[in-house]
Amino acid sequence: QVQLVESGGGLVQAGGSLRLSCAVSGSISSINRMGWYRQAPGKQRELVAVITSGGSTNYADSVKGRFTISRDNAKDTVYLQMNSLKPEDTAVYYCNYCNLVPSADWGKDYWGQGTQVTVSS
Repeated sequence: QVQLVESGGGLVQAGGSLRLSCAVSGSISSINRMGWYRQAPGKQRELVAVITSGGSTNYADSVKGRFTISRDNAKDTVYLQMNSLKPEDTAVYYCNYCNLVPSADWGKDYWGQGTQVTVSS
């Protein structure tokens, strides 16, 4: 009952920046966690950054200091500001939503369709 739509991916040179957006709709819990994950060819999907409805954040070590996750609860949108991009950041980036209020779908992950980020040398 939750839908997520990512946007903002594209091609950028190393050292450049991109801002990803994820619009969420549906049965949104007041207490939740949203985040960004990425998957490169031949690799497993990995956590990039997460943010709770209360604003607490967590980042993968590889992106700390370069990426910033934020959310606008009024707009039901989560963002990922990516600075100082490196070729190894190239991947499909997926938006994630997880309900943290005890309910039938507690702990269930919802995913967006993904948006491609390509960083050239």
